[in-house]
Amino acid sequence: MSSALSVAVAADWELDYYSRPVMEADGKKRWELLICSTPTFAGSDAGFRWVKLCPASNVNSIWLQEALLEAIAAAALEGYRTPRRLRCWRASMRTMVQRAAETIGLEVVASRRCYALVEWLRERALQVYPAEPGYMAGPLAPVPVPVPQPPVQLPESVRGDNWSWATLPAVALREAADWDIGFDGLIRLPDGLADQAVIPGIRLFSASRALAIAGWMAGLEPVRLRIGASSLLLEASLENCWLLGAVDQAEAAAASEAFEASRADAHGLQFIAVQSDPDSERFDGFWLLRDLPEL
Repeated sequence: MSSALSVAVAADWELDYYSRPVMEADGKKRWELLICSTPTFAGSDAGFRWVKLCPASNVNSIWLQEALLEAIAAAALEGYRTPRRLRCWRASMRTMVQRAAETIGLEVVASRRCYALVEWLRERALQVYPAEPGYMAGPLAPVPVPVPQPPVQLPESVRGDNWSWATLPAVALREAADWDIGFDGLIRLPDGLADQAVIPGIRLFSASRALAIAGWMAGLEPVRLRIGASSLLLEASLENCWLLGAVDQAEAAAASEAFEASRADAHGLQFIAVQSDPDSERFDGFWLLRDLPEL
C-alpha cells in the first residue's frame, strides 16, 4: 500500500443503485450498486471503484446498508478512508439511500454533480452490459427524467452587483489548484482535454457580498449553466434551477453557440467564478461544471 493512499484525505463517494439493461436467468432485471470516489482535481490516483449485484427481490435499504459497510471495508483494504459523504443522483432512490447511509453515519447529498459516476455508467453501458448474457438493446424501463422546474430568482442577499461572460483556455485551468480560491468547486479535468480547448463560463461580481454569495452557492451543488430564451440559468442539486441574470436575444444566441461548442470540444466543461471586482486576482468561489448529456 502506498503512503500517498494511506494518508489521503477522505473523498466523497458517488453512488448509483439501480436496474440495468440485463435480464437475469430468473427472468428478473439486474440490479446493481456502483460506487466510485470523486476524483480530486490534481491527484493522479484513479480512485476507488466498487460494484455489487443485488437480487431484484432484495432491493431495499437493509441490503444497501450491508453493501455500504462491505464497500467501506473494501476501500480500507485498498488504502482509502471512509467517505465524507455520498452523492446520490437519482431522485427515485434518494429515500432508500438516505435510510441506509444515515443508519451507519454517512451523510447523503442529493446531487447531479456526479460527473465521474456518469462517465463510468456510460462506459459500462457501451462495454460491459452488451457483453452480458441477457443483455437487452435498450433499458428495461426508461431512465426517470427530472421534471423541469421553473427557474427561481436568486435571494436578494446573494445577488451580485453585475456579471459577465468569460472564457478560459484549458491550459490555464490546469493550474487552478494554485489559484487563490475561497470556496473551491474544482473537479478533475477530463482525459484527452486539449490545452487549446476554450472553456466558457461566467464571472459574478459583488464588492461587498462576494464571500457570502460564494458560500451560498457552495451549498447548491451546482451542475451546469443553461441559456434560456432571455435568461442565464443555473441547474443545481437534483431538480433546482436558479435565474442568474437576464440576457438579450443576440447574447443568448452567441452564448448558446459557445456552450454547445464546449460540449463538443471540451467535454462539456463550464465554470462559475465569484469575485469582488473584475481586477481581483482572488476568487471568493470558483466552480467547474460539466454539461453532460442525460443517460
